[in-house]
Amino acid sequence: MKVTGTTGLKGTVNIPGDKSISHRSIMLAGLADTPVKITNFLHAADCWSTIDCMRALRVRVEQGDAGVLTVTGNGFYGLREPHEVLDAGNSGTTIRLMTGLLGVQPFFSVMTGDASLRKRPMARVITPLARMGINVKGREQSRYAPLAILAAEQIQGIEYDMPVASAQVKSAILLAALFANSPTIVTEPMPSRDHTERMFETFGIPVKREGNSIIIEPVQKVDAPEQIDVPGDISSAAFWLVAASIIPNSQLVLVNVGINPTRTGILDILTQMGADITVTNERWSGREPVADIIVRSAKLQGVTIGAEIIPRLIDEIPVLTVAALFAEGQTIVTGAEELRVKETDRLKAVVLELGKMGAAIDETADGLIINGPQKLNFASCNSHHDHRMAMALAVAGAAAQGVEIEEPDCVKISYPDFFSILAALRQE
Repeated sequence: MKVTGTTGLKGTVNIPGDKSISHRSIMLAGLADTPVKITNFLHAADCWSTIDCMRALRVRVEQGDAGVLTVTGNGFYGLREPHEVLDAGNSGTTIRLMTGLLGVQPFFSVMTGDASLRKRPMARVITPLARMGINVKGREQSRYAPLAILAAEQIQGIEYDMPVASAQVKSAILLAALFANSPTIVTEPMPSRDHTERMFETFGIPVKREGNSIIIEPVQKVDAPEQIDVPGDISSAAFWLVAASIIPNSQLVLVNVGINPTRTGILDILTQMGADITVTNERWSGREPVADIIVRSAKLQGVTIGAEIIPRLIDEIPVLTVAALFAEGQTIVTGAEELRVKETDRLKAVVLELGKMGAAIDETADGLIINGPQKLNFASCNSHHDHRMAMALAVAGAAAQGVEIEEPDCVKISYPDFFSILAALRQE
């Protein structure tokens, strides 16, 4: 995939559905006994992995006009033993959250994923689930998938202090907690995205919050809404926010963007850098806040991105690194060691691939140091099968002298139409 430099980006972008919320909407709807319509669902590879898993558990998922899904479960205890191995594909959200949900079921199941997913750490999920009485066995002393999940017997509520803020680990525990025999308290070192808690409330499940602790009581059923409208994914919007900021003569209107405060670190950091961003038409989509965002080109300044904000923009670091290359002064990223266990080691991949374009980026144990502005040249770069790397490279190429991206199809994981939308927004 070749992306050439452009003199500006203009237009309106309807942001595709939030990946995190799309996953959770299918899982919770699958525990209900009434149909749930889901609009603006993200029809991307990761989310279809969750659909395929839920279908294998006898949940009915039907696609109607305009991509609207109708999910019909068999009740809170209605999941059934799958006849085949469940495949999470490339989706860390699918395998980690489903492990919590499957671990409390009275049947045996096996989960796996693609080669990349089978290298991602699972012990961080298995350890707290084991304390709840859930029996999961994995490869290399239960560190990696494939996972064998044994039939549950007695599930205990626990109090768990998470060593690292992780929405996936937290969510796996909270899903299991619904089936426990006593309350569960999960305490985070700092807040991670709270889509699971908000989705619980949408399904009538009480959620109690005390500081950084979430308290969940066991339930016997869920009360499903008739419809869930999935907000646009701010992690997908991030590529347009950065592209329009660093490419002169740009103005984009981003429609229906989720602005959940546990996800808006990208807006905070870009604003600190001097970006021209206007949030307008704020409203609610169920329990999730949404808005439209106008972004115009601006001169950016380097900033320090510390550990306290990383959970709110963990997926945006690759494209923020591109922004830093076009900013005046130094940008420092710390506390981002979690990026080393994503689809790829994103810290190493960012340094390697942007380095091919001439970028000089210092890699540290837990982050990056970027001195800007820098001139980027045309180069052939590899996505490392990482959708966010591919899109960050495309933004860098569009803002500079172009880029040839090897293995670009990985964008189907979260944003299948990304390259066609980029082409439509270009001002030659």
